[in-house]
Amino acid sequence: MSEERRVIHEITPLMGKDVLYIADRHKKEFTYPIHSHEVYELNFVERAKGVKRIVGDSSEVIGDYDLVLITSPDLEHVWEQHECTSDDIREVTIQFDFNMTNENIFGRNPFMSMRKMMIEAKKGLCFPLSAIMKVYTQLDTLSQIKDGFYAVMQFMTVLYELSKCEGARTLASSSFAKIVVEDDSRRILKVKNYISKNYMDEIRLSTLADMAGMSPSAFSRFFKLHTGRNLSEYIIDIRLGYASRMLVDTARSISEISFNCGFNNLSNFNRIFKKKKECSPSEFRENYHKTRVIV
Repeated sequence: MSEERRVIHEITPLMGKDVLYIADRHKKEFTYPIHSHEVYELNFVERAKGVKRIVGDSSEVIGDYDLVLITSPDLEHVWEQHECTSDDIREVTIQFDFNMTNENIFGRNPFMSMRKMMIEAKKGLCFPLSAIMKVYTQLDTLSQIKDGFYAVMQFMTVLYELSKCEGARTLASSSFAKIVVEDDSRRILKVKNYISKNYMDEIRLSTLADMAGMSPSAFSRFFKLHTGRNLSEYIIDIRLGYASRMLVDTARSISEISFNCGFNNLSNFNRIFKKKKECSPSEFRENYHKTRVIV
């Protein structure tokens, strides 16, 4: 079998009218391959320092506590043993199927922060230690609750508390996760959509500034204020996201991918990729495929 596209699309235990699936387990190592699934997932890991967490094109080594929310059916993810030496890893996985649309109760004001969090979590959302400690007791006891109603209510409280915390950060890039760009500012949204459609070509500051009806210097300040990033950094991240997706999903050469993603030469692409991803494009491709082997 070819190594291409070996992500497992997991069939979860949620059936029919079920709302939650909770797996609370102790183990010595992570062995499950990279996968994706239709339902949402909140995954909590403790005593697993040194484990490598891969979510889309994000790869990080975790500490003693890790909590990640994923709400996209197409976002691949895996926790790999890597350098972890713990012989008592605990993992609590909660899979759930809530229809958080404006047409039901979740469309009402009390749930606004949760709906926003669910959108951000399409790229994978990692929570800081302060947030984990705030919901630790609820996560710790969730699997012990026998009454389904109270289990759902306790889990909803966990989600609500997480949605109100500060410091959560997205993991995968928008372009890798195939997420449609959303932004409060129409001018910024217009510019982001233009970049997303033209990332393979040269993108001039003057063109984007004209699009926003501003001078180049004013637009640069405006863009950073709204996105927290310099324009050049944003464009590079978008290009790297598309490049990472091509490395995973296609057999194209690295030089071809570099050219197709708007980098002016291969050595420049390799240098930027290694600086951002802490590995070369070929290593990224190889490591990603390694995690896809189904045993």
